[in-house]
Amino acid sequence: MSSSGSNGPHLARLSTAEVKPLLGPEPFFSQSQQEGELAKSDEKVLQAARLHGPPVVFLGLHEHEDASGSSRALPSSDFSAKKDAAEIVSNIHGTPYFSLDVTEIQETKVNDVLGGSQQGRDGVKFEFIDGRAAMGNLSQFDSGVFSEARSLVDWSARNKYCAGCGSPVYTLWAGWKHACSSLLPWADSAGKKPCPTDKALNNYLHPRTDPVVIILTVNTTNDKILLGRNRNWPKNFYSALAGFVEPGESLEDTVEREMWEEAGIKIQGVKYHSTQPWPFPANIMAGFYAVADSSAPVRTDLDNELEDARWYTREEVLSVLAQSEGTKSEKQAPKWDSSSEEKVESSPEDHPKDEAPFKAPPRNAMAGVLISDWAHGKVNINETT
Repeated sequence: MSSSGSNGPHLARLSTAEVKPLLGPEPFFSQSQQEGELAKSDEKVLQAARLHGPPVVFLGLHEHEDASGSSRALPSSDFSAKKDAAEIVSNIHGTPYFSLDVTEIQETKVNDVLGGSQQGRDGVKFEFIDGRAAMGNLSQFDSGVFSEARSLVDWSARNKYCAGCGSPVYTLWAGWKHACSSLLPWADSAGKKPCPTDKALNNYLHPRTDPVVIILTVNTTNDKILLGRNRNWPKNFYSALAGFVEPGESLEDTVEREMWEEAGIKIQGVKYHSTQPWPFPANIMAGFYAVADSSAPVRTDLDNELEDARWYTREEVLSVLAQSEGTKSEKQAPKWDSSSEEKVESSPEDHPKDEAPFKAPPRNAMAGVLISDWAHGKVNINETT
């Protein structure tokens, strides 16, 4: 959810007091069988469990620094069960963040809460917008908060039943784990085979993150990059190639496999760049540069998703990055004869003067960062492994 202000849309924040009408009765965590009932102290499994009300996840504490710039992080001993909870809380310095999934809450009720908030009374406009579009307007901190919240909300929404026995699951550890409801203290399990998740470390379901490699392939003379086009992408949009990491595979192996499977390219080296969380629904994008021979044939008949792939010069890429319309308006791409697997050099008629030869991904996406850093000479591809 975003709120609009003088600086454009940004991540909306509401206080616990403001969203309280949406949370259901207290306690919000450590709930027991009956709504509004606190779990007994000897029911350790229910500590920070939530069984009633819309899903809530504790995202973490944004710790405040003291005057010297040092963190006030507390040692684990300060959270001893023997200490008074109020005393522990009084020693915590920071802002706690939570996510609240309002999918199943009546829209009118949500709107009432938004309108009644301090920001709502001040005339701030709230709206739910597409997360991918929102990422381009968020600060680095807000992007991190959004990524974590979006991933965990989606994970809970997609995993409502136990993989071992099919029983409903509930959240514990303030939303960070799921457990099988057949193992609750009051569950009627008479005559039933115990759920296999009752043993060892298998009794919890943890949030998952699926790794993806984003691969920008550079030629051996470092003056061209290979960009591809998925047949489902907007017209004239080209980007780096990518693929999911498979079980038992290293990130480097994935780079090599994906380039061969998608474009028939044999790589000669790999250089790691950085990673980016991408919560759609729960990915971590690992950016790599790969080195390959630009004179070798590029295949587009190996992967039914890849419609086109071609090498672009640094000058062509810089011309796209220099034009603000390069990632928005539809331009004519250079011609390509896929049957001969040879590039037909583009002419002025292919992309008129002052028009970008293709559209590139934005800088808030990993592929956009890889392309921009290469084009502006911020990476040394000779340091590949």
